[in-house]
Amino acid sequence: MNGRPLIGVSTSEMREQVEQSPQGEPPRREMALGIKYLVAIEQAGGLPVVMPPLEPDAIGPLLDRLSGVCLSGGPDLTAELYGARPHPRQGPTEPELDRFELAVARHAGERGMPLLAVCRGLQALNVSRGGSLHQHLPEDVGPAIQHRQSAYDGTSHSVRITPDSYLARVLGTEHAEVNSFHHQAVKELGRGLRAVAWADDGVIEGVEDPDAPFLLAVQWHAEGIFDRPEQERLFAEFVEASERHAVMGADARAA
Repeated sequence: MNGRPLIGVSTSEMREQVEQSPQGEPPRREMALGIKYLVAIEQAGGLPVVMPPLEPDAIGPLLDRLSGVCLSGGPDLTAELYGARPHPRQGPTEPELDRFELAVARHAGERGMPLLAVCRGLQALNVSRGGSLHQHLPEDVGPAIQHRQSAYDGTSHSVRITPDSYLARVLGTEHAEVNSFHHQAVKELGRGLRAVAWADDGVIEGVEDPDAPFLLAVQWHAEGIFDRPEQERLFAEFVEASERHAVMGADARAA
C-alpha cells in the first residue's frame, strides 16, 4: 500500500454556533473536536480525518475507506443506553453522536479494525459491548483522586498497568502519570473486554480486547500528553496497526 493509513476520528460533540463575526457565516450547528487528536495521529505517521455522526447505512461504506478508528473524548453518554436512569449530575448528552459511536465501535470490532478509544471513547466502547458506567465518580468512588483536573496538558494522578497486558507492552511501562478530565467511568465491563489499568481509587483507566489485533482504550487524554514517550508509543503502535490492516485488506482484494 502506498501512502499513510487513513484513520477516522469521531467528533467530540455537536455545538450550536451562537456568535457571528461581521465577516462570518450565520450561526449553525457545527462539529467540535480538539486538534490534538489529529496532530498526534499525523505525527505518528497516520492521515487523520474527522467522522461526522452519519446514518447507520453509511457506516459500512465509511469504514471500507478507513484503516483504523479513534473514538475521541467528549460529553457524557446517555444513561438509557446501558439501562440506567440519568444521574442528577449527568451533563449534556449527544444522543445522535452516541448512536453513531456505538455502531462504529461494533462494526470496527466485527471487522477486526484497529481501534484506539480515549476517555469518552473508552466509555462508548464499553457500552457498545453491553457494559455500564459509573455516572458520577465523586459519589460512587469518592474524592480521593481528582479525576477532573484544570490544565489540559499536565498530569494529575498515576495509573498502574497489568504487567502482562498489551497496553503495558505498548507503553513500555507498568506505571504512568496521566491527565484526567472525566466524572464517569467503567462500572461493569462489556463483552470481551479486559481491564488492564487502574487509578489508585480503583477506577478502571485502561481496557483492551485480548482477541483483537489492536483494540486499546484509555480513560486519560493521551493526545494531550503526546509529548511523553509512552503516549507517543501508544499512537505510533496504533498507526502501525492501522497500516498493517490496510495492507492486509489490499492483499485480500488483490487475491
